[in-house]
Amino acid sequence: MVREQYNTATEGTHIERPENQYVYKIGIYGWRKRCLYLFVLLLLIILLVNFALAIWILKVMWFSPDSSLLLHSTQNVSVNAQNSEGEVTGRLKVGPKMVEVQSQQFQISSKEGKSLFTVDESKVVVGTDRLRVTGPEGALFEHSVETSLIRADPFQELRLESPTRSLSMDAPKGVHIQAHAGKIKALSQMDIIFHSNDGMLVLDSETVCLPKLVQGTWGPVGSSQRLYEICMCPDGKLYLSVAGTSTTCHENSHICS
Repeated sequence: MVREQYNTATEGTHIERPENQYVYKIGIYGWRKRCLYLFVLLLLIILLVNFALAIWILKVMWFSPDSSLLLHSTQNVSVNAQNSEGEVTGRLKVGPKMVEVQSQQFQISSKEGKSLFTVDESKVVVGTDRLRVTGPEGALFEHSVETSLIRADPFQELRLESPTRSLSMDAPKGVHIQAHAGKIKALSQMDIIFHSNDGMLVLDSETVCLPKLVQGTWGPVGSSQRLYEICMCPDGKLYLSVAGTSTTCHENSHICS
């Protein structure tokens, strides 16, 4: 502590004041200054190392603002979604042989937000205008299929086939089958049955051919063999008439009235 000295003098007496003997220096000197510089240098080194690591990570992951994010793994890549309680609510797992999604619903949407493909526990919904199966064996359905339209690509053959079971097509307002170019062929190992509960069977064509219909021969009088011919009414209704040496359709034409 600096002691202040008080000097008294009589009036008219000149006394020279002594120079200040103490000088106060402000700043950090000595080993404290060297420690401060060392600390600043250490912070600068850590900053440079962090910047270099960030550049290396971006380079290894091939990530840039103009490219996609790539994740590489020798085993698999898994992405989990959790709720506030920590329970896994969704999982995406990409493995070397399979991509597995575990969720209540899986949905693929277009850029405009239109649902293209949706899968949940009860149904699968395809929202595109056209579903195309390019496999050589087509599409295999083990159970029922509900659709409003089945159509083949141009110049391709459309086949509905059931190798070991029956093939059934049901619609509340009818089933419409149309071939713009070519034939419609129905093949069966057993019988082909056309049945209408409340309506009628209409064959609308200029010519109706039965090329493999078995032809019988007229037996002697009293023979148990009976032959029939198929007759048609003006409105298209078909009926059977007992065959004779000539046509007998006119004898049973009253059925048409």
